[in-house]
Amino acid sequence: MPKRLMTGLNYWFQRDRIVRNLEFFQDIIVISLCLGLFCVMLIRLGAMFFSLIHPLDLREITSDILFILILVELFRLLIDYLQERRISVGAAVEITIVSALREVILRGVLEIPRDQIFGISVFLIVLGGILAALPWMSRFLEHVKVPELEETEDSTQLLPD
Repeated sequence: MPKRLMTGLNYWFQRDRIVRNLEFFQDIIVISLCLGLFCVMLIRLGAMFFSLIHPLDLREITSDILFILILVELFRLLIDYLQERRISVGAAVEITIVSALREVILRGVLEIPRDQIFGISVFLIVLGGILAALPWMSRFLEHVKVPELEETEDSTQLLPD
Protein backbone atom coordinates (compact mmCIF):
# COMPACT_ATOMS: atom_id res chain seq x y z
CA MET A 1 0.00 0.00 0.00
CA PRO A 2 2.67 2.60 0.84
CA LYS A 3 4.49 1.80 -2.42
CA ARG A 4 1.29 2.46 -4.43
CA LEU A 5 0.75 5.67 -2.50
CA MET A 6 4.31 6.83 -3.18
CA THR A 7 4.01 5.96 -6.88
CA GLY A 8 0.76 7.96 -7.08
CA LEU A 9 2.32 10.93 -5.30
CA ASN A 10 5.36 10.85 -7.57
CA TYR A 11 3.05 10.82 -10.58
CA TRP A 12 1.17 13.89 -9.34
CA PHE A 13 4.26 15.81 -8.29
CA GLN A 14 6.36 15.47 -11.42
CA ARG A 15 7.91 18.81 -12.28
CA ASP A 16 6.93 18.87 -15.97
CA ARG A 17 3.35 17.91 -15.15
CA ILE A 18 3.08 20.68 -12.54
CA VAL A 19 4.53 23.26 -14.94
CA ARG A 20 2.20 22.14 -17.73
CA ASN A 21 -0.83 22.42 -15.43
CA LEU A 22 0.22 25.84 -14.14
CA GLU A 23 0.72 27.08 -17.71
CA PHE A 24 -2.76 25.79 -18.57
CA PHE A 25 -4.31 27.73 -15.66
CA GLN A 26 -2.28 30.79 -16.60
CA ASP A 27 -3.66 30.54 -20.14
CA ILE A 28 -7.19 30.39 -18.70
CA ILE A 29 -6.50 33.56 -16.71
CA VAL A 30 -5.08 35.39 -19.76
CA ILE A 31 -8.03 34.26 -21.92
CA SER A 32 -10.49 35.50 -19.30
CA LEU A 33 -8.63 38.83 -19.22
CA CYS A 34 -8.90 39.01 -23.02
CA LEU A 35 -12.64 38.36 -22.89
CA GLY A 36 -13.09 40.94 -20.14
CA LEU A 37 -11.10 43.55 -22.06
CA PHE A 38 -13.12 42.84 -25.19
CA CYS A 39 -16.39 43.34 -23.30
CA VAL A 40 -15.14 46.57 -21.72
CA MET A 41 -14.07 47.83 -25.16
CA LEU A 42 -17.53 47.15 -26.58
CA ILE A 43 -19.23 48.84 -23.63
CA ARG A 44 -17.00 51.93 -23.85
CA LEU A 45 -17.41 52.11 -27.63
CA GLY A 46 -21.19 52.01 -27.26
CA ALA A 47 -21.11 54.66 -24.55
CA MET A 48 -18.90 56.86 -26.74
CA PHE A 49 -21.33 56.64 -29.66
CA PHE A 50 -24.27 57.45 -27.38
CA SER A 51 -22.37 60.46 -26.02
CA LEU A 52 -22.11 61.82 -29.56
CA ILE A 53 -25.88 62.44 -29.46
CA HIS A 54 -25.43 65.08 -26.77
CA PRO A 55 -23.40 68.28 -27.25
CA LEU A 56 -19.79 67.40 -27.95
CA ASP A 57 -17.22 67.65 -25.21
CA LEU A 58 -13.90 67.40 -27.02
CA ARG A 59 -11.96 66.43 -23.91
CA GLU A 60 -14.37 63.58 -23.09
CA ILE A 61 -14.42 62.24 -26.66
CA THR A 62 -10.61 62.37 -26.87
CA SER A 63 -10.35 60.63 -23.52
CA ASP A 64 -12.75 57.88 -24.63
CA ILE A 65 -10.89 57.34 -27.90
CA LEU A 66 -7.52 57.14 -26.15
CA PHE A 67 -8.95 54.79 -23.51
CA ILE A 68 -10.32 52.46 -26.20
CA LEU A 69 -6.95 52.55 -27.98
CA ILE A 70 -5.21 51.65 -24.72
CA LEU A 71 -7.61 48.73 -24.25
CA VAL A 72 -6.98 47.57 -27.83
CA GLU A 73 -3.23 47.65 -27.25
CA LEU A 74 -3.59 45.74 -23.97
CA PHE A 75 -5.73 43.18 -25.80
CA ARG A 76 -3.05 42.87 -28.49
CA LEU A 77 -0.39 42.48 -25.79
CA LEU A 78 -2.33 39.62 -24.19
CA ILE A 79 -2.89 37.92 -27.55
CA ASP A 80 0.83 38.21 -28.30
CA TYR A 81 1.53 36.67 -24.91
CA LEU A 82 -0.72 33.71 -25.69
CA GLN A 83 1.02 33.17 -29.03
CA GLU A 84 4.65 33.86 -28.13
CA ARG A 85 4.72 33.14 -24.38
CA ARG A 86 6.49 36.43 -23.72
CA ILE A 87 5.56 40.06 -23.22
CA SER A 88 6.72 42.65 -25.74
CA VAL A 89 8.51 45.33 -23.74
CA GLY A 90 8.14 47.84 -26.58
CA ALA A 91 4.37 47.41 -26.69
CA ALA A 92 4.12 47.69 -22.90
CA VAL A 93 6.16 50.92 -22.93
CA GLU A 94 4.01 52.36 -25.73
CA ILE A 95 0.84 51.56 -23.77
CA THR A 96 2.30 53.24 -20.69
CA ILE A 97 3.23 56.37 -22.66
CA VAL A 98 -0.26 56.66 -24.15
CA SER A 99 -1.82 56.08 -20.71
CA ALA A 100 0.26 58.86 -19.14
CA LEU A 101 -0.54 61.25 -21.98
CA ARG A 102 -4.24 60.37 -21.70
CA GLU A 103 -4.24 61.46 -18.07
CA VAL A 104 -2.58 64.75 -18.99
CA ILE A 105 -5.10 65.36 -21.78
CA LEU A 106 -8.01 64.39 -19.53
CA ARG A 107 -7.09 66.76 -16.72
CA GLY A 108 -5.54 69.50 -18.82
CA VAL A 109 -1.98 70.75 -18.59
CA LEU A 110 -2.99 73.99 -16.90
CA GLU A 111 -4.88 72.18 -14.11
CA ILE A 112 -2.02 69.86 -13.12
CA PRO A 113 0.38 71.13 -10.45
CA ARG A 114 3.91 71.99 -11.55
CA ASP A 115 5.51 69.16 -9.53
CA GLN A 116 3.26 66.57 -11.17
CA ILE A 117 4.03 67.97 -14.63
CA PHE A 118 7.74 67.66 -13.82
CA GLY A 119 7.24 64.07 -12.58
CA ILE A 120 5.21 63.11 -15.65
CA SER A 121 7.86 64.69 -17.90
CA VAL A 122 10.67 62.72 -16.25
CA PHE A 123 8.55 59.56 -16.45
CA LEU A 124 7.93 60.10 -20.17
CA ILE A 125 11.62 60.83 -20.81
CA VAL A 126 12.58 57.57 -19.08
CA LEU A 127 9.97 55.63 -21.05
CA GLY A 128 11.17 57.26 -24.28
CA GLY A 129 14.74 56.28 -23.38
CA ILE A 130 13.66 52.70 -22.81
CA LEU A 131 11.81 52.70 -26.12
CA ALA A 132 14.85 54.15 -27.91
CA ALA A 133 17.24 51.68 -26.23
CA LEU A 134 15.24 48.55 -27.08
CA PRO A 135 16.67 48.03 -30.60
CA TRP A 136 20.19 48.63 -29.30
CA MET A 137 19.65 46.19 -26.41
CA SER A 138 18.24 43.50 -28.71
CA ARG A 139 21.32 43.80 -30.98
CA PHE A 140 23.57 43.66 -27.93
CA LEU A 141 21.83 40.58 -26.56
CA GLU A 142 22.03 38.80 -29.92
CA HIS A 143 25.83 38.90 -29.68
CA VAL A 144 25.80 37.43 -26.18
CA LYS A 145 25.56 33.69 -26.59
CA VAL A 146 25.13 31.10 -23.90
CA PRO A 147 27.95 28.59 -24.12
CA GLU A 148 26.51 25.25 -25.12
CA LEU A 149 27.79 21.97 -23.80
CA GLU A 150 30.51 20.70 -26.07
CA GLU A 151 29.85 17.28 -27.44
CA THR A 152 32.55 14.78 -26.83
CA GLU A 153 33.36 11.79 -28.97
CA ASP A 154 31.52 9.57 -26.54
CA SER A 155 28.16 11.24 -25.95
CA THR A 156 27.37 8.94 -23.03
CA GLN A 157 30.37 10.16 -21.06
CA LEU A 158 29.40 12.11 -17.94
CA LEU A 159 31.07 15.41 -17.24
CA PRO A 160 32.97 15.57 -13.91
CA ASP A 161 31.35 17.59 -11.13
